[in-house]
Amino acid sequence: MTENALTVHQIARPHGFPTAADHFRLVESPVPAPAPGTVLVENLYWSVDPYHREMMDGDFALDAPLEGRTLGRVLASRAPGFSEGEIVFHRHGWRTHSVVPAAELRTVPRFEGVPLSAHLSVLGGTGLTAYVGLTRIARLREGDDVFVSAAAGGVGTATGRFARLMGAGRIVGSAGSAAKVAYAVENAGYDAGFDYRAGPVAASLAEVAPDGIDLFVDNVGGEQLAAAIGALREHGRVVRIGTIGQYNTPDAPVPLFDHADIVEKSLRMEGFLVRNYRDVQEELYEFAVPHLRSGRLGLDETVVNGFGSIVEAFLGMLRGENVGKIIVRGADV
Repeated sequence: MTENALTVHQIARPHGFPTAADHFRLVESPVPAPAPGTVLVENLYWSVDPYHREMMDGDFALDAPLEGRTLGRVLASRAPGFSEGEIVFHRHGWRTHSVVPAAELRTVPRFEGVPLSAHLSVLGGTGLTAYVGLTRIARLREGDDVFVSAAAGGVGTATGRFARLMGAGRIVGSAGSAAKVAYAVENAGYDAGFDYRAGPVAASLAEVAPDGIDLFVDNVGGEQLAAAIGALREHGRVVRIGTIGQYNTPDAPVPLFDHADIVEKSLRMEGFLVRNYRDVQEELYEFAVPHLRSGRLGLDETVVNGFGSIVEAFLGMLRGENVGKIIVRGADV
């Protein structure tokens, strides 16, 4: 165990795109000691996610440690049910060491042949978001034609892979570069895709899905949401997961679409927060782990080494530099 702990604090509210120098500070302090009912965890893997950017606008306290999904090893326990050396999941991340109340910890099951990092990607909140979106919100039917925005990101790749395993029909996606589109098609179950920066989204979507779509899984919002509503068939569904396209541009115009489509095509649009579906976690394991072991389900992860790189990893994710889920790995892992 190191003698000192490192923590990332947010020091200012961003107006537009955040920067490492203006909005974050790395703080060093002694490794904390656990109080009764808590556990000291040495963190091993950290998740950086799009929702962090939205929370920077007011949910995160200034000059205090940021939170985030994290995997770590128990160093010392003063709570029943947790033993030294166990691997646990918690949300007291963006620090090398965390003292966590026992009620906020979950022991991570170890599945033979499955990397630990999967518990932050396809088996973690990212995979759970994709799984809930398809099964609980969209109620995906075999043969449904699906369009996914941010198809090469963490949720996007998991959605493509899961939809393919669940028997979806044609799966198309959008991404921010031709290389990312190629990745989604070659690796993540997509039949076709387009670079949303290359031209009008509605025209690009019509080219890859000329007969329309049954389901839109939206991670972006904006022009892509408007185009998808126009392309949906009767009784189509929109699953709203995120609006990453607007997080750094709060003054961007609201997407315009023909609101009559909602009525005339009997469309349904629903958003959700994955934290309200934690009871589905075991079902996700039952679905995904056999496919991971058989090789039918792959991992889409961009791994950045070293806790000191966590801010740049986060900013890189916002810039779209990753494919799949971006994860920070401790230097000693």
